[in-house]
Amino acid sequence: MKEMDTIGFLELNSIAKGIETVDYMLKAADTQLLMAKASCPGKYYIMLCGQVGAVERSIKVGTEIGGRYIVGELLIPRVNPAVIQAVNMSKIPDKVQAVGVLEYYSATGSIIAADYAVKAANVELISIQLGTGIAGKSFVVLTGDVASVKTAVEAGSEGAKKKAMLINKIVLPNPQKELVDSLIQ
Repeated sequence: MKEMDTIGFLELNSIAKGIETVDYMLKAADTQLLMAKASCPGKYYIMLCGQVGAVERSIKVGTEIGGRYIVGELLIPRVNPAVIQAVNMSKIPDKVQAVGVLEYYSATGSIIAADYAVKAANVELISIQLGTGIAGKSFVVLTGDVASVKTAVEAGSEGAKKKAMLINKIVLPNPQKELVDSLIQ
């Protein structure tokens, strides 16, 4: 497989249809599955990566198979690699000057917002939490200096507003270490 610079994501409100959809998506094009999992409240998330054309084909097939069960979809060419890393694992940087949080009603919103945020300012993603145990909501946690975090949070909320409903956004200067540690548990 050539360089994987694009991610595709589908959010379905049926687990069974999600399992069927991911199989068809993987058979449709040369893509790599990054995540396929059930989540609260009975949603199913599919994330894959590859070259733009391949991911576009997989998403097209996925939306056809998923049909009325699709509640969110996205395709991000030239995605920042930090977005993929933050979905797959959480980490706390050595030094935290400020923390920003963007909270959405859907997983799609957090993925889009995270990509806009890291492209807009010198910030580091701590995590992207996608719906598990939080009633299908999602949130992005990022860090950097206060000005960069403010810029990133604004860019993330603006970038995702056409695709997802923002619940809330915050910037905390000099957060307590215990709070920061709790963000990835």
